Amino acid sequence: MELGLTIPLQKHLRCKTPPPLPGWNRRFCWDLHIIPLRGQPSLLAVHCESRYAFTLFGLHPSGWLHLRETFLDGLQRSFAAAGVPSVATRRYLRCAGPVQFTKTHGRREVAFLNRAWTDVLALDYALDTAMQGQPLLDGAINRLPCRYAGFAGTGDAAGRLLQSLAALE
Repeated sequence: MELGLTIPLQKHLRCKTPPPLPGWNRRFCWDLHIIPLRGQPSLLAVHCESRYAFTLFGLHPSGWLHLRETFLDGLQRSFAAAGVPSVATRRYLRCAGPVQFTKTHGRREVAFLNRAWTDVLALDYALDTAMQGQPLLDGAINRLPCRYAGFAGTGDAAGRLLQSLAALE
């Protein structure tokens, strides 16, 4: 699994990352960004294939220090809140392989990330500052209709994520 880090996130982590590996598979790639939510540094993760997004509010320094584990925990909690069966989540993680940090995966994918950030800000009322995971906010973002290359017409990111996970069976 490749986790593409935006330049602001690389600066926050004080790291540089290599470019995406050749032949990368969008199904197993995510782009990550640091965003300020109500004054707290928060993580926004966007799936490169489906545009599915999840947010982790107000990460503490240890969460950023252990970003790999923080992301995987957030992914599993987000999938569970979205109704993804645990067997499908385990299958996805097994097929995705070990986590590797890279640069973001391209202009289109960064555009998806920027769109998700705009949606998060517009749906700020769904943010629960008492929780790190944001099931209500994530659910609202992932139910918005949008277009995506490779999928006919408009649809929502949650539905496309479920299609992507079903293709692993």
